[in-house]
Amino acid sequence: MYIKKNFGIKSILVFSGGHLIWLTLWVTLVVSVVKFTGWEWLSIPWLPLSLIGTAVAFYVGFKNNSAYDRLWEARKIWGAIVNSSRSWGSNIRGYVSNQFTNSDDATLKAVQERLIYRHIAWLYTLRSQLLVSTPWEHIRQGKIMEKHIKGQIKKFGVGLYSDAITEKELRELLPENELERLINSKNTATQIIDQQSQDLKEARSNNLIDDFRHMELQKILNDFYTFQGQCERIKKFPLPRQYGSMSFVFIAIFIFLLPFGMASEFNSFGEYGIWLSIPFTILVAWVFLMMELVGDYSENPFEGLGNDIPMLSLCRTIEIDLREMLGETNLPLTIEAKNGVLM
Repeated sequence: MYIKKNFGIKSILVFSGGHLIWLTLWVTLVVSVVKFTGWEWLSIPWLPLSLIGTAVAFYVGFKNNSAYDRLWEARKIWGAIVNSSRSWGSNIRGYVSNQFTNSDDATLKAVQERLIYRHIAWLYTLRSQLLVSTPWEHIRQGKIMEKHIKGQIKKFGVGLYSDAITEKELRELLPENELERLINSKNTATQIIDQQSQDLKEARSNNLIDDFRHMELQKILNDFYTFQGQCERIKKFPLPRQYGSMSFVFIAIFIFLLPFGMASEFNSFGEYGIWLSIPFTILVAWVFLMMELVGDYSENPFEGLGNDIPMLSLCRTIEIDLREMLGETNLPLTIEAKNGVLM
């Protein structure tokens, strides 16, 4: 997540990538051919071109709205995870007690720590699973794109932070007798919540909680399953490709035709008027291209790039809150933004 109020010129140029180069070359080539050949059949009337541009703008606008909906829904889900995680920690400390048994304080604290630590492990595991790439994400679109995206991840994505965070956290938070079994599961996050449920059942059998408290805590675990499923839906079901890919095709067609129409329009301004069409055509094409790129890089909020939901920061915030509930003072550091990006 970018945290700066505005993008600087340098950031915008970096985001544009090499697109300005080929745009400039293409527009200059078309204008030169029109100017020096005098072929009137290369001129395109402005009316049909403007109609195409209007249709493309509406289509890209729809795509961008849909992409933003996916991004904002992902943020709302993680906001709900934050709230329910705090409820989980508070309820564990309040519900798991010796009210119905003669357990000593050390036993109660051990049970509370195990349930809270395992939940923190679930948070980092869910984040790690959501960062696994899918076939439609940028890093899987050929070697050239893969190289470019890896560079972006390193400078403005999850590469800014240690990639061993999840493994380190799991080894510290999960009991040794559970660690290997859970991390080798097909869906580790799912199995961690199931293990939480088994521990609640054991706590009920030992009278550390009563039936009502057991049901209330189980409801929170069910909420975590719901949140996980919602995240997996966004991750594993892309923005429908008929919308995601066709907008790129329409933008490409429009940019291909644009210099032919602009050259004929500016040619009426005099002998050198046609050359003025180059910067204006590049500007118009760049605006449409940027609209496409903004939507394209927003539709996958768990991709590991700078537009992502700051899952690592949220996980650490929850971890600090829960550890403080346990009375711990040696707390991990909050995640700070790097290069204007909070992950």
